[in-house]
Amino acid sequence: MAHLLIVDDDDAFRDTLAETLQGLGHETVAVASGNEAIETLSRERFDAVFLDHRMPGMDGLQTLAALQARMARLPPVIVLTAFSSAGNTIEAMRLGAFDHLAKPISREAVREVLERALQRHTAASPSASNTGDDDTDLIGPSQAMREVHKRIGLAAANAMPVLVLGETGTGKEMVARALHRYSARAERPFVAVNCSAIPKELLESELFGHVRGAFTGATGERPGCFRAADGGVLLLDEIGDMALDVQAKILRALQEGEVTPLGSHKTVKVDVRVVAATHRDLAAAVREGRFREDLLYRLDVLSIRMPPLRERLADIIPLAEHFLRRAALQGAPDAVPKALSAEAAQRLLSHPWPGNVRELRNVMERCQALVRHRVIGGADLDLALGAAAPGEAPATLPADWLEGELPAAVEKLERLLIAHALAQTQGNRAETARRLGIHRQLLYRKLAQYGLE
Repeated sequence: MAHLLIVDDDDAFRDTLAETLQGLGHETVAVASGNEAIETLSRERFDAVFLDHRMPGMDGLQTLAALQARMARLPPVIVLTAFSSAGNTIEAMRLGAFDHLAKPISREAVREVLERALQRHTAASPSASNTGDDDTDLIGPSQAMREVHKRIGLAAANAMPVLVLGETGTGKEMVARALHRYSARAERPFVAVNCSAIPKELLESELFGHVRGAFTGATGERPGCFRAADGGVLLLDEIGDMALDVQAKILRALQEGEVTPLGSHKTVKVDVRVVAATHRDLAAAVREGRFREDLLYRLDVLSIRMPPLRERLADIIPLAEHFLRRAALQGAPDAVPKALSAEAAQRLLSHPWPGNVRELRNVMERCQALVRHRVIGGADLDLALGAAAPGEAPATLPADWLEGELPAAVEKLERLLIAHALAQTQGNRAETARRLGIHRQLLYRKLAQYGLE
């Protein structure tokens, strides 16, 4: 039996969670504010804490930061929120939360996270300050993206190298920028280098700099990206395309914390956190002799995999609407973003998105600029995507949606659209029904059917 603290200003939720935990065989203490939580934890030992994010006065993340500053050994803290976002998930994990869960929470989810929390013998305690707002470039309510947010939060709390993996267009640079923004290096430079876009003979100078006269045309001194990023973060994008001799010098820079400019015999100390990104299979490149094994080991201390968009169906509509809003603002300050019809939303969900988030952004920008009416229809989207030529197969649903019969696929689509509409209206059922174009009574039946109540 564990001794658990619940911190939530919602009386009904607090009581329900307490009943659930007690039903699982644990004893609970419940308080309604961050100040009460700090006071209670100062005089009583707990095995885990369930902490609400949004509370009046001191919110959950401020409470967590205050507890980290006061307590040498904090029990696992599970942060709960009804309004999940990339920013609050990353910040919670960076501040040392054990996990970050979105309400409503099922009994099974409570049991599972508590079981994991109670197995942990030491509490994480990174110290950091509040560093910013929501990360709109990493939005997405899917479980896959929530795991990315958590990994970013955990990685932002230290200075070890990070390897970001994922297909082209998934947003690997956005991960690197979030790592920088939420780390203690946020006030220092962020420098990005695309290793595949710079010719091999120039890349070494670009990274490490050169002195005057180092080669023909070197009429002055160049500091290089490592020195430009001193104290901050250096993104080596598409590192899988880097030449082997440059890889050797990257390895030395990581191991020794110093670089040698071209044409010089003097080393220069640098303090740089390296984030490497690639769409290539580096393990296969090592086997083929195209990538150094020792560099891979050095880079792959922490890894974050950006899932392709076809594995993030729940993120497609929120991302599309985000890109429409952003395109409207870029066009004119008072421009109204286009809306998606149900038919257009279905087209988005059925498209395979080989170009991932980058392709989706381009399509939405095209729609915002070219569609003349307020609501984007299915035909508009077909034009923006590029209609299939005669004889070509139409876009298909992702493979896992094709397993089973048609009713099951329809249920998946219905559940996804209802969950998205609920999130957009912050749980307002009348507005949700209006947006979906159905009666409230039908919405209530669907909520019960899909367990979305």
